[in-house]
Amino acid sequence: MAKIRHNNFLETVNELIGDATREGVLHLYAEGNEFNGRNIEIGGKSLYHFGTTGYLGLEQDIRLKTAAINAIERFGTQFPLSKSYISHPLYEELEELLEEMYGYPVVVTKNSTLGHLGVIPTIVGSSDAIILDHQVHWSVQSACRLLKPQGVVVDMIRHNQLDMLEERIKFHSNKRRKIWYMADGIYSMFGDYAPVMELRELARKYSQLQLYFDDVHGMSWIGKHGTGYVLDQLGELSDRILVFGTLSKTFGASGAVLVCPNKVLHKKIKTFGGPLTFSAQLEPSVVGAAIASARIHLSPEIYGLQQELQERIQYFNDLLKGTGIPVVDHNESPVFYVGTGVPETGYNFVNRLMKKGFYTNLGLFPAVPVKNTGVRITISRHNQKEDIKALVDAMEDQYPKSLEDSRTNLDRVRNVFGLGLPPEVGTKKETGLVVNLYDSISDVDKDLWNSRIGRNGTMDWDGLHYLENCFSKNGSKEHDWKFIYVSIHDTHGTPILLTFMTVSLWKDDMLSPESVSKGLEGKRKTDPYILTSKVLSLGSLFTEGQHLFLDNDHHLKDEALRSLLARLENMENEFGTKMTVLRDFGADNPIQKFLLGQGFIKVRMPESCTLDLPFGTSIESHIGQLSARNRRHFRKEILPFEEQFDVEVLDNCDMAILKRIHELYRNVQTYNLGMNTFPFPLKVVSKMTAYPNWEFLTLRIKESDDNPIVGVMLCYKNPQGTFVPAFVGMDYKYVRSHNIYRQLLYQTIKRAIALQFERIDFGMTAAFEKRKLGAKIHETFAYVQTADNYKLELLGLLEGQEKD
Repeated sequence: MAKIRHNNFLETVNELIGDATREGVLHLYAEGNEFNGRNIEIGGKSLYHFGTTGYLGLEQDIRLKTAAINAIERFGTQFPLSKSYISHPLYEELEELLEEMYGYPVVVTKNSTLGHLGVIPTIVGSSDAIILDHQVHWSVQSACRLLKPQGVVVDMIRHNQLDMLEERIKFHSNKRRKIWYMADGIYSMFGDYAPVMELRELARKYSQLQLYFDDVHGMSWIGKHGTGYVLDQLGELSDRILVFGTLSKTFGASGAVLVCPNKVLHKKIKTFGGPLTFSAQLEPSVVGAAIASARIHLSPEIYGLQQELQERIQYFNDLLKGTGIPVVDHNESPVFYVGTGVPETGYNFVNRLMKKGFYTNLGLFPAVPVKNTGVRITISRHNQKEDIKALVDAMEDQYPKSLEDSRTNLDRVRNVFGLGLPPEVGTKKETGLVVNLYDSISDVDKDLWNSRIGRNGTMDWDGLHYLENCFSKNGSKEHDWKFIYVSIHDTHGTPILLTFMTVSLWKDDMLSPESVSKGLEGKRKTDPYILTSKVLSLGSLFTEGQHLFLDNDHHLKDEALRSLLARLENMENEFGTKMTVLRDFGADNPIQKFLLGQGFIKVRMPESCTLDLPFGTSIESHIGQLSARNRRHFRKEILPFEEQFDVEVLDNCDMAILKRIHELYRNVQTYNLGMNTFPFPLKVVSKMTAYPNWEFLTLRIKESDDNPIVGVMLCYKNPQGTFVPAFVGMDYKYVRSHNIYRQLLYQTIKRAIALQFERIDFGMTAAFEKRKLGAKIHETFAYVQTADNYKLELLGLLEGQEKD
């Protein structure tokens, strides 16, 4: 079977970033001839700046500016030599001042990203394990991924969940020398803290545990000498704790600093730390500014600056109370995150605040889950109290308008961020719509359904009646599905939208690379439900094709779509699903922009295949119109094998044959990890005999001793004109020797032509083989919402990782 073309993560990110850029909230350029920190000019307009990470405003301090200018005049714009050979004259003074600040040996790096790339491979051994908080900064995660080929196991826990961390420590303790836990001190999006003291107690409890903190957002504005949140909590470092700080952001210069607990480790890292050895060193101007900042940090002045910032933070907190604005995490850090839920609302709110004179940051995927889009507001010493008051007034006025513009409400936002679950989530008002929900296809008008959706795959009225019978009362959670049908009409009875959903258990790795699924299937032998989730999906795991009818010409089309998504949110709450999937859309999807704005990410699915059979087509004429190359393939790989088989079509079988057919289906399902799902039960095959539209196209090898079925295509005869080879089964002893799969494809085409069908829905996977027999290949995409990014990131870590 051909390999499946998997989703490209960069494509997904590019879609969302591109959408935000078109909305005018990302990839902007600051303008003007000068910058004072309080204001920023964008699009010819001066805005109050609430997006800086220079929380103390030191980047505008005259002492740092003067020091940078003097350093350039004395030493030039750069010192082009590796630091391994010689450091420029200012470096030694900076390192001495930083060691005085921290009280520990330090390593200065070009920036924190290069610092992590240099330090992590130096300190982590091949027999170690790394456990990441799933919200730890990308630069830490990226450095850790590079270690997987060396045998280092990289694991992940949900954000700040210490019980999960302890369980993973216990799991790795017998197999790994050291266990590194890596986290941020202050998290850059929500401004929340790592549980530093609890982590220290875990390190005391487990001697293998090493702690590695990226505290760049905790730097300067808190702690003795401004050494950051982590050291402020700990007081001192043990030999098993390392902390990264920054000379950028609040420190006011550039670069980063690793604080080592002892001289032995310091020497090891400084002697050979990859990018630390071979990268260019910090420019003289940067080091000069950092020296000036370090002197401020070592003086009593730093505490006055910290106090001034804390007064502004407290003032902002006090003003927010009672406004109803959904701040995701209330704390004393300078970072605040206002939840908007879906990107569309976030775009609207950022643009509204800009029009009112305030610049803020949009928080967007992949930094946060798509449906956790929000506006990040940072407070600095540049912000005056009158600026802060004006911002809160603008937020209080504009936030409800952003919700209204994007047809959402505060309850929905609070629900998404876990700030209190409303009893019912929905749109404010659905003017001119009649919405009906049904639990069974039996309650849906048969003619209406078949005229709008029934031509596709196995999704006609009778096909769904069969599915409902198969996936109920099975006694196993992976085989008992909930069916929901949605019909939306206008008040005149004209159908606008029609679809069906299922709630079912999915393997989280369903579309992951085969290597990931192979490793997980080994674990599922003892833990069958590891990394599985209850999913709300358009259509079902059994069906393929166009699951959604939408009248794109109806003036209430957008309202109908919003109504559908509101119902989906209600279903998420009711059924406790962790992911919503709208699937099987083509490349040119007219509602893509709408779905991206509503918090869905675009995911590439396996290509789908169809074959049109114009009236009067014969098998000879069909083969004759193939390309010369494909005709040669047919004559060499398919036609000579046909005479080796007995081909038979069965529609009513005894249980022995049904079990054989199911066994062959299971062979393929188990082998094809490219689209990894739970196997269907025997009931799915046995029930087919009760429905006249199902038949089994079987292959037996002639002159074999017992003449068993060695290949089968489970075919559905859709009365709307489509022949559907829905599932395949094969005996792998004969797949290569007799080209069973290719023969089944050929016999399927012959059967469809004999029955005078207009079209074959060949479905997904094996596009290469189907193309050789004339099938058209279609790009297929799904749009996905998840409760959080944890499982997406964990599956990414598992790719290319050795078993542990």
